[in-house]
Amino acid sequence: MLTKKQRDLLMFINDYTQKTGLSPSFEEMKKGLDLKSKSGIHRLINALVERGFLERLPNKARALEVKKLPENVVPMAQAATGAAARKTVNGNVKAAPSNANEVVDLPMHGKIAAGTPIEALRPDYETIGVPMSMLGMQPCYALTIEGDSMIKAGIMDGDIVIIEKCDRANDGDIVVALVDEEEVTLKRLRREIGSVVLMPENDAYQPIRLPPGRVRIQGKLRSLFRNY
Repeated sequence: MLTKKQRDLLMFINDYTQKTGLSPSFEEMKKGLDLKSKSGIHRLINALVERGFLERLPNKARALEVKKLPENVVPMAQAATGAAARKTVNGNVKAAPSNANEVVDLPMHGKIAAGTPIEALRPDYETIGVPMSMLGMQPCYALTIEGDSMIKAGIMDGDIVIIEKCDRANDGDIVVALVDEEEVTLKRLRREIGSVVLMPENDAYQPIRLPPGRVRIQGKLRSLFRNY
């Protein structure tokens, strides 16, 4: 049996993940449960992991997976009813039935720099409707482009890009790269001996060359929206 705080944290993580597609940060969990320190969050997470309710995903920051919920608890994603009810397909929230022209609600995770890296993304609860035909088999999310370093790849300031979640990519892929666990940027990936190169698509910008340990892939470009 879970304590009230363990249960509250488990449901907070589950609801947050259902809404955003990501695990909450320790600061967000601390605020969500109105705790005074992050050490209390650590203890609660350890207890939930030991009891099989949570699993830590290796080699990923902020990576917690809810394995099960307490008995008689209905997950938030299944709580909606009636004609407006939505369900999850491949990690993307959508309305049934499924077809290529159907619109899926993807989480909007703020802005990403196509230029100098900006502060690391923080998920919010906004969504955008995207046709199923623009998505792949993996969960996706959306970002708004800020900057012009990718214009030769057809990616302009103000565009909305659809990103397929992944932590690996091939040379030549356009990726969301997290630098030093602090800043994110959208660049074309290139690997050299002993380094990762984040290549712009604008001659006015220089490549960003870093040791592999300082760069973590957060996803790769799937498709793009533009408002005229």
